[in-house]
Amino acid sequence: MAKKAFNSRNGAAPSKAKPSPKGAATIRTPLSQDPHAVRDTREKVLEVAIGREVRAFRKKLGITVADLAAATDISLGMLSKIENGITSPSLTTLQALSRALGVPVTAFFRRFEEERSAVFVRAGEGLDVERRGTRAGHQYNLLGHIGSNTSGVVVEPYLITLTEDSDVFPTFQHEGMEFLYMLEGEVTYRHGSNLYPMKPGDSLFFDADAPHGPEVLTVLPMRYLSIICYPQGSAG
Repeated sequence: MAKKAFNSRNGAAPSKAKPSPKGAATIRTPLSQDPHAVRDTREKVLEVAIGREVRAFRKKLGITVADLAAATDISLGMLSKIENGITSPSLTTLQALSRALGVPVTAFFRRFEEERSAVFVRAGEGLDVERRGTRAGHQYNLLGHIGSNTSGVVVEPYLITLTEDSDVFPTFQHEGMEFLYMLEGEVTYRHGSNLYPMKPGDSLFFDADAPHGPEVLTVLPMRYLSIICYPQGSAG
């Protein structure tokens, strides 16, 4: 069943939809991350974790590798190997670094010992939450949430449901990126000045700083996944 369209100026019908070009599915820029990469041995991971912490503490103090070498009596070559996770520093070396950087020795192991979280949500057990679209009859089911983490990115996965009682809302705007995946129903979704007719199996990935949201509810009920990601410390 078709639902009314939204136009903030005169209530007119939306402009002609602009679907993605046929070749849009081809990724022309190589991705920098290998999803099939594996970690090295546990000892190697520990060396990398220590090196990252040493570099981070040094940069926080605003000093160079040469400055740190002079303060610890450790050679530039050795410090470079430590920061790059190539060698395993001795306890004596770690103590010298901790004194020069003004942190306890245990601080170098923080990232290595940090617990990695996982959230498992059974079907139908997501958390119903309120967001801006709630007043327009959009139902939000949060499928999991991990706050502070090693990636520096917060991800919020939602299952969104719209029914006959829902209304259009093409003016969402927030920081970060958003990914949509249609599961049921049909919608014409706006992002900035572009309109995308979406059916089950279609997806849309976009910069969420531009106004966006469902503009025409073509077939109801409608369900889609919305995955929002933004840097830690910012408002999603």
